[in-house]
Amino acid sequence: MTKKPTISNNSLDMHYDTVFGDIANVIDAARRSATRSINSIMTAAYWMIGKRIVETEQRGERRAAYGEELLIRLSADLIKRYGRGFSRQNLQQMRQFYLFFQPEEICQTPSGESASTSKAVICQTPSGILKTPAAESILVDIACCFPLPWSAYVRLLSVKNEQARRFYETEALRGGWSVRQLDRQINSQFYERTALSRNKAAMLRKGGKVLTEDLMRPEEEIKDPFVLEFLDLKDEYSETDLEEALIRHLETFLLELGNDFCFIGRQKRLRIGDEWYRVDLLFFHRRLRCLVVIDLKIGKFTHADAGQMHLYLNYAREHWVHEGENPPVGLILCARKDDAVARYALEGLPNKVLASEYRTVLPDEKELAAEIKRTQALLEKRKATAAPKEPGKK
Repeated sequence: MTKKPTISNNSLDMHYDTVFGDIANVIDAARRSATRSINSIMTAAYWMIGKRIVETEQRGERRAAYGEELLIRLSADLIKRYGRGFSRQNLQQMRQFYLFFQPEEICQTPSGESASTSKAVICQTPSGILKTPAAESILVDIACCFPLPWSAYVRLLSVKNEQARRFYETEALRGGWSVRQLDRQINSQFYERTALSRNKAAMLRKGGKVLTEDLMRPEEEIKDPFVLEFLDLKDEYSETDLEEALIRHLETFLLELGNDFCFIGRQKRLRIGDEWYRVDLLFFHRRLRCLVVIDLKIGKFTHADAGQMHLYLNYAREHWVHEGENPPVGLILCARKDDAVARYALEGLPNKVLASEYRTVLPDEKELAAEIKRTQALLEKRKATAAPKEPGKK
């Protein structure tokens, strides 16, 4: 039987009543403000609770044992006073929440605008003020820094990479993701795949330096590969099955495509000469301000696919593009592709045509890491064989 940690010199008892009282005042203030916005206020309260726990732990002589004993006692007393929601695990999450979202970070909102809360108010809130009506005002100010629901922040705590965590927070807010959608994006390694897809072409083209204007190019706005595990397709399926599954799961497919894609239609007919053709899927990209024609292929990409898409884009440019829009972009979504074939088939075309693979299972972390290494190796090889010339030399 595991013994509970014990603290010598009554170090915990010396501060415990003050700590418990401060946390109780935070919860009481949050509940008084609940009629305004219960979710954001309680999220702010959890951050303040985590702050108080960390501050108390730092005073302990034996931090590990001190912190464990503190969480156990706080959990029992808070549940006794307030009921469920304050288990030791939940208090540990609040502690981690404070550590992951430090004042320097939360004073800057995900949108990049400064929050109204001053860093001094957040960092130097004295214990005594938590007993006054000013505590409610402080919680309201802190709540402005946490626009997502608490359950979303709990999910973000599992993301250890700080840049990835901030990326998911920003995208969840910008895209209005539900917690379920956020969970799917984290599980599918959306951050790593987006970083790889958006930067690969720019890195190879400009020697690793990604410029601002690159982010507005189709190559950086369209991922490769796409992960379509939500379709739940069987081992054998047709292009019609793939298309119908994408339409049934259109909301999730749009999430995978990106925030700026807007669905226009499927099986759009076009007549060229005496023959009729159909475009599988048609989207509009808001930031690129252009139509995106998607052709679905359940097999391997071939040069003939590029020619067919070129035909569609020429027609779309003449008959579907409105004034003020940019030329259409073609996306061939295929099960497999050979990079060399894709390069020679797609480069130099008057229309922008891209080929991306799709996968019906979640990516493997090792496979993704290996792909990133391959891209980096290719980048180094390109840089070595195409070193920039010194100024003045021909």
